[in-house]
Amino acid sequence: MNTSTPHENLSNFGQHMGYSLAEWSEGSASIALTIADCHLNSAGIMHGGVLATLIDTACGYTLIHNPDPEKRRRAVTLSLNTQFTSAAKVDDKLVATGILKGGGKHIKFLSCDVKNQHGQLVGHGEAVMKLF
Repeated sequence: MNTSTPHENLSNFGQHMGYSLAEWSEGSASIALTIADCHLNSAGIMHGGVLATLIDTACGYTLIHNPDPEKRRRAVTLSLNTQFTSAAKVDDKLVATGILKGGGKHIKFLSCDVKNQHGQLVGHGEAVMKLF
């Protein structure tokens, strides 16, 4: 996979969450996060909002990829659907990989798998995003 370096730093929210952009190329992006205490819910497992964030972020980066910093792309999420398939705990290393599935000129369809360090599927999501 051809990886490009992002042309901007992560948002304040991204820095707060602690994720990083692991891979970024045309049609795909991977976001990495090691689960910490701050990512847990009251049951002691990863909060569902963390999974939704990883899916949304991976899909968003997938859509806005452009190696030319003069042609910056922006996108907004119109719809996000998530499925939680297994729990994640402290020190689990997650990677969310977004893939562009198709769409028209402005409305795009994406999917994302989130896997742990053992390759186990932790969650899956589908996004509809608008490119502008």
